[in-house]
Amino acid sequence: MKRLVIALLCIAFSATAFAHSGGLNKDGCHHNRKTGDYHCHR
Repeated sequence: MKRLVIALLCIAFSATAFAHSGGLNKDGCHHNRKTGDYHCHR
């Protein structure tokens, strides 16, 4: 059971880390072409 929980957590965190690609500008922001929005990362 413990291994299952650890595996699910690893999958969840890896999915958020590679949610989308794209270069960042000097402020850490970018335009997402797929959704058409502009947002910033920390």
